[in-house]
Amino acid sequence: MARYTGPKSKIARKFKEPIFGPDKALEKKNYPPGQHGAGKKRAKQSEYAIQLMEKQKAKYTYGILEKQFERTFDKAARSHGITGEVLLQLIESRLDNVVYRMGIAPSRRGARQLVSHAHITVNGHVVNIASYTLKPGDVVAVREKSKALEVIVNSLAGAVNKHPWLDFDKSSFSGKFISRPERSQIPENIKEQLIVELYSK
Repeated sequence: MARYTGPKSKIARKFKEPIFGPDKALEKKNYPPGQHGAGKKRAKQSEYAIQLMEKQKAKYTYGILEKQFERTFDKAARSHGITGEVLLQLIESRLDNVVYRMGIAPSRRGARQLVSHAHITVNGHVVNIASYTLKPGDVVAVREKSKALEVIVNSLAGAVNKHPWLDFDKSSFSGKFISRPERSQIPENIKEQLIVELYSK
C-alpha cells in the first residue's frame, strides 16, 4: 500500500502546524525547515503557490497520495453540494479516518495500519482497505481476536467521543457512522476553497 513514509516533523514545520499530532520539534523550531528557515525573508507567495500548499497540507494531514486525492476531488465535483465541503466529507468518511476519530487508534497512520492488517470490520465483515468509504448506518468494530491488542486498548483508554456524527461504545469495541460530518464538525485547519480554486485552473 503506497503511503508517505518521509520525515513528519519536517513537513509539520513546513506548514507551521502539527498536522501529524503533537510535535516537540515543531514547538522548538516554529519556522520552516532548511538552512535558512529561521532567518531568511521569504518572498511573497503567488496565488498558485498558496493553493498548492493548501492541497499538500490536506494530503499530508489525511495521509492520501496524489492520484487518490484527485479521484476523491473528482467525485466531490460530481456530487451535489459545495465541492470543497463535500471533498472534506468524503475524506472524513474514509475507514482509516473514522477508526482514528473513534479513538481506536492514536493516529491516522496507526489507524491505516490496523485496517490493512485486518483488525477492523465493517458491518461484521473484515475490510482491509483504508480508503473504503463508509455510508451512514455502517457499523465499524474491532475484530474479536484483535480486542486485546495493546495499541487498541491503550488508545481507547484515553479516547473521548467528541464527534457527534459518530457513535462509539468502548465496551463493545464498536461504533456507528451516523452521517457525514458538517463542515463545522471537522476540526482540521484546511481552507478547502483554495483546493477547489487550484483544481479549477
